Amino acid sequence: MEALLPESTNGTSGGGLAVPMAWLCAEFTAGDLLRAGCLVAPGSLEYRAGQRTLALTIHLCEGAGARPLAGTADRLDEWIARTAYDHPWDRWVRERLAARAEAGDDGPDLALARETWRLLEATRIRAADLGGPMPSAPGFPVDESTQVWLPAWQVGLPLGHLALHLY
Repeated sequence: MEALLPESTNGTSGGGLAVPMAWLCAEFTAGDLLRAGCLVAPGSLEYRAGQRTLALTIHLCEGAGARPLAGTADRLDEWIARTAYDHPWDRWVRERLAARAEAGDDGPDLALARETWRLLEATRIRAADLGGPMPSAPGFPVDESTQVWLPAWQVGLPLGHLALHLY
């Protein structure tokens, strides 16, 4: 059985418990943004999908070794661009995770980011088909009666994007 040490480090010195500070800050910021937007009920599947998607975006936008969320206000534009409808977010996530692994970033932050990505891909949520054919009725861009099972990130991405705009 492994003993937990009472004091922790941020992963920069040996011997202590590595604390994923960058990931925890990204997750806190994502939750804060979603709660401020009042888009979905905290604790719902949609909320968790949005928080995980936004936390992954925030974390992967930070450069390796950067201070967690330094200059958050300056980063909003980048986060908005990354979560935009026409941005290939899933491909970007895979590329950023692979680049971090190649750079030797095997810390607890990357482990949590990888696990979050795995959960976002594996978890399915029944929602309106945002990518389906457009109904012929003017003023209704999405037929909400057509429901499909989507990976959680496809539900969380528009929620995160909207929360960023509302912030």
